[in-house]
Formats: sequence, C-alpha cells, structure tokens
Amino acid sequence: MKHRITVLFLACLAGSLFSQKIDSEKLRSLNFRSIGPGAMSGRITAITCDPANPEIIYAGAASGGVWRSRSGGTDWQPIFDAAPTQSIGALAIHPQNPDLIWVGTGEGNPRNSQNFGIGIFKSIDGGRTWQDMGLNQTRTIHRIVLHRDNPDILWVAAMGSTNGPNEDRGVFKSTDGGKTWRKVLYVNDLTGCAELVADPANPNKLYASMWEYRRWPWFFKSGGPGSGLYISYDGGESWTRSTEKDGLPKGELGRIGLAVAHNKPNVVYALVEAEENALYRSNDGGRNWRKTSTDNIGGRPFYYAEIYVDPKNENRVYSLHTYLNRSEDGGKSFETWKGWVIHLDHHAFWIHPDDPDFMIDGNDGGLNITRDGGVTWRYAENIPVGQFYHINVDNEIPYNIYGGLQDNGSWVGPSSIWRSGGIRNSDWQEVLFGDGFDVVPQRNNSRYCFAMSQGGELSQVDIQTGYSVYLKPLHPDKVDLRWNWNAGIAQDPFRDGGLYFGSQFLHYSPDFGQTWNLLSPDLTTNDTAKMHQNTSGGLTIDATNAENFCSIIAIAPSPVQQGVVWVGTDDGQLQLTQDGGRNWQNLSGLLPGCPKGAWIPQIEASAKNAGEAFVVVNNYRLNDWAPYLYHTTDFGRSWKRLASPSNVMGFCLSVTQDPEVPNLLFLGTDQGLHVSFDYGANWMHWPRVSTDEPGGLPCVPVQDMKIHPRDGDLILGTFGRALWILDNIAPLREMARNAGFLSQSFKLFTPQAAILASWRSFQGPRFSADAFYAGANKGTAAQIPVWVKPETPKKTEKTEPDDAADEESDTPRRPGRGGRGDKKAKATVLVLNMEGDTIRRWQTELDTCFSRITWGLDTRGVQYPSRREPNRDQLEPGGGPGVLPGSYKVLVLYKGQKDSTVLQVIDDPRLDIPVDARRENAEAIRSFYPVIEKTKKAYDRLVSAEKTIKLVESQFVNVPDSTKKPILDLGKTLRDSIGVLKNVFFEHEEKKGIQRNPNELSSLLRSAVNRIGESPGAPNGNARLAMKVAEDETTALLARIDALFSGPWREFREMADAVEYSLFKDE
Repeated sequence: MKHRITVLFLACLAGSLFSQKIDSEKLRSLNFRSIGPGAMSGRITAITCDPANPEIIYAGAASGGVWRSRSGGTDWQPIFDAAPTQSIGALAIHPQNPDLIWVGTGEGNPRNSQNFGIGIFKSIDGGRTWQDMGLNQTRTIHRIVLHRDNPDILWVAAMGSTNGPNEDRGVFKSTDGGKTWRKVLYVNDLTGCAELVADPANPNKLYASMWEYRRWPWFFKSGGPGSGLYISYDGGESWTRSTEKDGLPKGELGRIGLAVAHNKPNVVYALVEAEENALYRSNDGGRNWRKTSTDNIGGRPFYYAEIYVDPKNENRVYSLHTYLNRSEDGGKSFETWKGWVIHLDHHAFWIHPDDPDFMIDGNDGGLNITRDGGVTWRYAENIPVGQFYHINVDNEIPYNIYGGLQDNGSWVGPSSIWRSGGIRNSDWQEVLFGDGFDVVPQRNNSRYCFAMSQGGELSQVDIQTGYSVYLKPLHPDKVDLRWNWNAGIAQDPFRDGGLYFGSQFLHYSPDFGQTWNLLSPDLTTNDTAKMHQNTSGGLTIDATNAENFCSIIAIAPSPVQQGVVWVGTDDGQLQLTQDGGRNWQNLSGLLPGCPKGAWIPQIEASAKNAGEAFVVVNNYRLNDWAPYLYHTTDFGRSWKRLASPSNVMGFCLSVTQDPEVPNLLFLGTDQGLHVSFDYGANWMHWPRVSTDEPGGLPCVPVQDMKIHPRDGDLILGTFGRALWILDNIAPLREMARNAGFLSQSFKLFTPQAAILASWRSFQGPRFSADAFYAGANKGTAAQIPVWVKPETPKKTEKTEPDDAADEESDTPRRPGRGGRGDKKAKATVLVLNMEGDTIRRWQTELDTCFSRITWGLDTRGVQYPSRREPNRDQLEPGGGPGVLPGSYKVLVLYKGQKDSTVLQVIDDPRLDIPVDARRENAEAIRSFYPVIEKTKKAYDRLVSAEKTIKLVESQFVNVPDSTKKPILDLGKTLRDSIGVLKNVFFEHEEKKGIQRNPNELSSLLRSAVNRIGESPGAPNGNARLAMKVAEDETTALLARIDALFSGPWREFREMADAVEYSLFKDE
C-alpha cells in the first residue's frame, strides 16, 4: 500500500483552504522569540549517532522535534522544524550512508500525555530537507530498522493508535526506500509492534514484540491475546510466534522489551510483562528462553520497557525504567545504577559500539551523556523541549511567565531581562516539584503564587523564600474528592483573595486558599463505571492519578460580570452559573456536532461581553481526531462551531481572544498555532519554518496561550518546545480591524511603550561558550512595527534547481521572493518631541511584509574625530543623550510616502531619578558638544591638508626638479608635522602590541562625556575635572594647529600656487 501526503501539500493547504482572505506568507516575518527555558527539558524518546562519527548525535523528543549536535553533545540545533509534527518516536541512520536519516513520528510511550505523529519521514541530505514517506495513519512509530547492506530496505514498528482500534499498526516493510509499504506482521486492530530489533550478524533475522493495549480517558489496559514475541528469518516475509513451549510465560502477555548482544548475537534478552513481570534470556538466538530475574527490573512496562546490552559484553544489561538499572551477571540481578543524579523515567539509550563507556540517556527531563561508563553524567541544558500544560503572566515590568511542565515541576521566569547574556536557565525558579500544571500568580502581589502538582496537590508559595502552605481542599462531609491529573483552577477577577478550584465540585476560597466553600453540586456525570483508577493498568497496575475521571478541568470566571462562571469537565459536561453558584445550567447538549463525553480542557470567557465564551473540546482520547471549538454570545443559549477538519490542522488544545479586538482569535492545536481575523469564520495556520530561513515557530502542540493585558504580547505555552513570545500583536490587531491596509504600500503600527531601563552585567559566566543556553531576549530599544507591501515578482525565465535535493524535497521553501527578501529600499526615520522638534534622524533598510524599525532611545549626537571615512548615508550622528520620559512622534518617509505613530517612553520603574535631573544631565552633555565639534573640524582640516600635499606631489610630476624640490621638501616637513598633531588625537596605528593611552585627545573627549552621563543631574566633581582637562588639551592643540596653518602651510600653498604646470610631459 502507499500513503503519501507530502509536507508541501500540507503547507499549501494551510495557506489556501485555511484562510481564503489573507495569505499566510505575509505573517512569516512576524517572528516569535523562543525563550526556553532549557533548565527543565522534556521527554527524550529516541537517540542515535552517526556510525562513522559518533560525535554527531541525533535526539528525538516526545513533542519537541529532532535535535542534532555535531560536537558530541556540546551544542544542539533543531533540524526537523519544517515538518508538520514534532512528535518523535524513532530515529535511524543508515550505517553505510550517514546522510540517509529516517524519522518515525508519534512517541511510543502511551501515557495520558502521549503525543501522536503522522507517519515516517526521510532525509537524504543529512537532515537539511525532509520527505514525507507515508504511513500517515499509524499515529505512533516506536522503532525503525534499516537493512545493514541495502539502503532501500527497512522495517517500521508501528504501535498504532493508543486510544482505539485502527489497522495501521504492526510491522511494515519497504524495499524501495519508502515509496511503497507492505504490512508484513499484523495481529489485530488493537495490537501494535512495541519493539523491533535485527540480528547484527544477519539483517534478515528480526525479533518483533507485538503488544495489545488500549487507553481510555479513565482507564488503561496493557495485555491481551494479541501480545507476543515473533521471530522472522526471511526479512519479515514470514514470522514464528514464541510461546510457553519455548520458555516464555503462560497466559496473556503485555509489553515486551527486546535486546540482542552485538558481540554474541545468539544472546537475546526479553523483558516480558505478564502475570509475573520478568527478564528472560535466550542463548540460542530466540529458540529457547529462560527466566533470569524478576527483581529490580522496572515496574511500569507500559511506559518504559527498554533494555540494552553492552556491545562488548553480553552479560552487562541495562534496564530503563524509573531508574537506570544495570546487571553485570547476564540479567540474574540488577542494581539501581543511577537514581536521582539524573532525571527519572528513562526512555531512550545509546551505547557507543566501540567504546561502551560512552553512553547517552534520554528521559522525562532531557538528555544526559557519560564518557566514563556512568561514573559521571553531563546534562544537556540547551535542548528546550519542555512540555507546558498551562501558563500565566503577571504585570511586573518586565512581566514574568508562570507555568507547569510534564514531570518537570512548576516554574516562574522572565519574559525578558535587563541584563546581558539573554534569558538564562538560572533566571528561572522552580516553585514546586512533581508534574507541574497551572501556576497562578497572586494578583497585586506577585511574590506569591499558587502552584499545583498532579491530582490537585495545591500550595501557595512565597517565591522569594520558598516557604509554602498546603491548600488542597477537603469536603465538609468527608466525601471523596476526585481531582483530575490536571485539575482546573482560576482566580476570582473581582476579589484579590478569591480562588476557584475544581474536583467534581467547584470549590471557592475567599482568603487565598485558607478556607474553602462548595459552590456547586457534582458537575460531572458521576459515572461510577469510570471510577476504577486504582485498578488501571491491565497486567501491571499503574494508579498514579493519570486516569482520575469525572472531574473538573476548566474554570473560567467572567472578568465582566461577577458571579458568571463557566466550568468544563473531562467527561463532557459544560456547566454555567450566573449567580455565583446558586444555580447551574448544563449546556453540554447544545454544542452542535460535539461528541458526547468529550474532554473540555479550556474555556475562554470574553473580556468584553459577559455572555460570550469560547469552549475548546477534544476527543482524541476516544480515537476521534477532529478539532472542535465552540462560541456563544448569549450565555450558552446558542452555539456556533468554529473549528472542523476542513479549516484547522490537528485537534484543539487552547484558545484566546484578543481583549482589544474581539474578532482576533488564536487557536492552539496539536499541530501548531492558528489565527483568525474574523471571529473564526476563517483560520490561517501560522506559517511553518522554511528550509531557507532557519528559526520560527514549528508545528508544535500549543497547550496554552495568553495575551499580556498591558504589553499586547502573545505568549505560547507549548507542549514540547517550551515558551514562545510574539512581541506586540499590533499588526495582527490592525489586520483584524481592517485587512485593507495590506494593499497599502507602507504603514506604521502602534509600538509598545519603550523603557529607559538600566542594564546589569552578566549573571554567571560572561564567556559561556557553546553548551550554555540563553533564550532570545527582547532588549530595551523601541520597536516600531511597519508594513511594506511586497512588489509583484517580475516574470523570469525558469531556471534549473541548484541541486537535486532541493528538487526532491517536500519540505516547504519560501516561494520566490514574494515575502521578505525583496531588494531592500531605505526609509528615512525622524523622531520628534511633542513640541515638534526633530531630535533624531537616520536611514534604515526595510524588509517587505512585516518588519520593525529599531530606535535606541537616543537623541542627535555629535561626530567625534575619527580615522574612518564618514558614512555618507548617515544623516546625522546618533548616540546622543537619552530621551526623557514622555511621548514622541515617529515619522517615516519611504518611497515618496510617509506615515507616523506615537511612541510612549517610560522610566525604569526600579529607579527614582527626577525628570529634571535627567534633563539637566542631557543639557550638560550637549553643552560640551561644541568642544568636540571643534576638535572634529580641526582633525578633518589636518586630514584634508594631508590629501592636498599628496595631490600636489602627484600633480607636479612634470614640473622641473629645480622648481618642485623646495615645495616637495616643505610638503614632507608639513606631513611630518601633521602626523605628530594627529597622534595627539589618536595613538599611532602601527604601534606593536597593545598600547593604550588614556591621555590621547579622543579618549579625553569621550571620557568627559561618559563622566557627565555617569550620574544624573549636573556634572559632579569628577565630570567637571574631566571636562576641563579635555577642553584645556583641545585649546592647546588647536593653537598648535592654527600655528601650522598660519605659518608653514600658508608658505606651502603660496609656493604651490605660483607654479605653472602641465599634466602632459614635453616630447
């Protein structure tokens, strides 16, 4: 069979069907900032290395894409961002051709937060471009085996959908490099292939672990008649099932992990889930098995059933589970090899085939590397693949972001930072451990926050000290409370201490969680048939709160009308109260086309209309992958469905409505970000990364979003690539108000307020090298958004592609030059104060589509003496005194057109500097400018004189020697004298080594200005002294220069002017 949906097709679909009104390519130049962090990474599910050069490492993340290091793990870069999914289940590199790389999407760890894929991808150019090679409905691919000798032959272990039956599972084989596929091992529509390994000595001998399993939102079952161990001796064309006759356990089996010893391929290990979980060993290539151990081999086979054998020692076995365990006696006994030294919950492992001391481990917290056999480990803190469930923001300047991550705690960190070195991992503070969920900053006092771990474990935390108070409510009548894995919580918009919290009931605290009241009856279906979480797991019980059900997961109080609260549950109940909980309406049956019992993970209550709300619904947990989003404006009496498979990619996860322009909506799905400018009538998928422009937002699950109420930033909490920020959505707001401006050739938008912030130096190492992570910082310069209409591309003759790889690639590339990248024209920018005075003027190049004009908040400066030729394009020097707080008009002239906007400049809130002091300081700096200008003029006079002397020498070539000799001799003397004078301005350029002279005039001038600016107000004593020294030196030097020009220079000029000469030599 052949399933081939190319990435290029999906890109075209996103740009055409998903929005008929606005071309998504126009948004490509609106760049998100990836701020990380990398301190808490995410689940690493696959690891492989270049067999010819193991310093080249590839790592796949559960929902964070593929990352590559060319430096043995020092530096990392994403290489799969242009793909339509970032969920990685398997990686494989062909041993004969390291440029041939395969990626299987959809992780094979079927927990409640599992991430799903859309098939298998291939690169033939070392990961630069990717081709979609089909198997798009497999959902999860856990292993890829490549034929050792033939690159066109490969096998794929597809686990299939976790959440229901599908036939695209089992073992698939291709003999033509992935162009076509055959399913060569299939049991039933609930059984997938959980492991596939090949005999290193015989590429046609395969071992396959088939696993029957199923997850419901309320229960997980591992095991069934479809599970079993199979062996093929003919490349997968036929298979033999191993049974209890061969030494395996009787009865139903669950997940089976497999490993073959490379140094002795007849030694095979199987980690078998059964009535008694145990490790089995075969010494004859899988024909016969014997049980070797039941202790310390791992207790959660559904989540991890990975075993590995040392390639040089068949008796050294590694078992990956909660801990890393190791056996030195052929699997008879295991010791906990590494506990809490590295993150728990291990899923991926790689051992160097020739140097077993070199190992790489992937776990729920990221990637770790050892070079000494595990004695020491290094954590790769520069792979930002954190999985955020929720995010929130405060109103600090700059604002902070709060969020909780899958198995990586609850954190708070800055959206930007006024310090050199970017947003570092050390800028983030963990406030609570465990699986992290909603972290809510306390309104009006962001020193405190409410943080939660799985199952409703709620605490109030003092972020400064770490002191915490446990707040989880109890029922007054001792009723057992059902708390979801990811329980709903919200602050009361009308009361500082008000807090809503959801079990099956809605709880309310008026006093920061110290006391709790019940605001509702049971708002769920209370279906007792779905409340057996304590027996969930199938063959191996796994009761971890992950299957807690019939519980509240979304709470949305209206910020417009007190007492209006929307509630969503995990069993499909949508409830509304308009009177603070006295009465409730169940609105579930009113959502058109909504499947019964579907998950309602998020509700957005309008900031403008009390009766308006957006409800996110998804049902993928019951094998329904369609997107559902609903909208009401009348308190739920009527609803409109806004998302469907025809206009949105991926199932829905989150939504936010712009509080300023209500028809501007953002929708987060499993496959990225969508935006609508017309209340959801049309959706545009945010343009994906292209191969010719690295960076940008990948197709990653967008689990939560916030629009900052003051700054107008869009903040994304992604489930796989941590946090992203789109600074200032003013251009998008204007598109939602009136997209007609796109036909204009040029337009400015309202900029964010700029801050006269004082910056600190680096925290930690200044020279941090390449293993250090820093998120993209915002800076403090004013950013003025601008639109420039792209010119219609001229028709040109078709040319051949640069290389075959580009021609064959299905990865989207920027079409022509219709977006950014047209030949840049220059714009003239003027900044005026409110009195109409121009205080700054410069020219800048503008990209087409959306870009930003940057202004450093400086005024017109002064030109210092300089050896360099002046920039002819520079309209005036910058770098003058900083502006004062206030309003400024920014006027831009571009291609005969002009537009203007108003920029607000505010003071650093941490500083208490009177405006009058700033003004006095700026005036003091400007008062010194005439001294600098005189020195600049004098220096330029010397440079001009030097050029004149050289010109005279060149022109006097044909003048008789008797006439020109005295003139040229005097010119040489003058050049020497000018050189001496120039050296007073600057040290001689040809001096050997490093020789700094603080007494050279240029240094004295700059030092004086710096001294003035070092403290607010009038110049202090040091500054006045520096000014006097510089002015005295200038006066003395100018006197020497005047003497030169009034004496020897005048004589030189008169002698030269008296000579009559010809440019032609007499014949």
